[in-house]
Amino acid sequence: MDCCICSPMASMYRPPRNTICAACYEGAKSIIAFFNDDEHADADQGSVKSRGLAKLNTATKRLRDAWEEVKQMRCREEETNQRVSFLQEGFAAAWKEGIHTDIAVKPGTGPPIQAHKAILAARSEVFRHILAGDDEYKAAAGESISLPELSHDELSHLLAFLYTGSLPPCTEEERQLHALLVAGDKYDVAYLRRACEGRLAARVDAGNALRTLEVAELSSSAALMERAMGTVVEHAEEVVFSPEYQDFAVRNASLCVQITRALLAAGNKSTFPAKTSA
Repeated sequence: MDCCICSPMASMYRPPRNTICAACYEGAKSIIAFFNDDEHADADQGSVKSRGLAKLNTATKRLRDAWEEVKQMRCREEETNQRVSFLQEGFAAAWKEGIHTDIAVKPGTGPPIQAHKAILAARSEVFRHILAGDDEYKAAAGESISLPELSHDELSHLLAFLYTGSLPPCTEEERQLHALLVAGDKYDVAYLRRACEGRLAARVDAGNALRTLEVAELSSSAALMERAMGTVVEHAEEVVFSPEYQDFAVRNASLCVQITRALLAAGNKSTFPAKTSA
């Protein structure tokens, strides 16, 4: 059937048998309904034509205002990105080039890394107390402090995050993310914790769920604990009968109790579905 509106032959007017397709018919109905609704709503405010034009003008103005708002948002976003880039590049350059560094941070293995006391203190309340020599922490740091739980690479990633606010692209190994998550918890760097939690949560599977549970408990990460526990319950047979589960159970009795309770709770829900009210 040739449509007299959208067909290539629409210019040929052939009364009285002109037909339209379903899509054009629905479009015509929508246009008629648009003007009818406007007519009923504004019956005392002039002709249908003027009201329709006014409504279209109002819609056009709203679209123009929305577009202006979008442009302003883009400008603010670009300005924010430029500001962040300016700060990141400046701090990163000061660290990488060793500009006026005043403290050496010693890892558990490898050579120390030079840093700035002001940056450490600004990023971490714990570092601030350590460097100030508060009674509840160590004695005042002189020319160096030690973070023996971190390797040289892990310490480098930690410092890079403190200076730039982002994890280096090379920080993809699960072990490194575990170490940084624990460091973020120990030294009270909440933003680092969230960054590591997000990456680790996206990678949880049956093969690493037990390791993730361990690091989640060590770093007091409730979100990561929930994600890993859900994976254990979902793949219970594969996880519980895996070769590493026995060693895991010896090291983590309390986590095994939590796993048992989670499995029982999941089993009860599947065996005894919730009652529905009549």
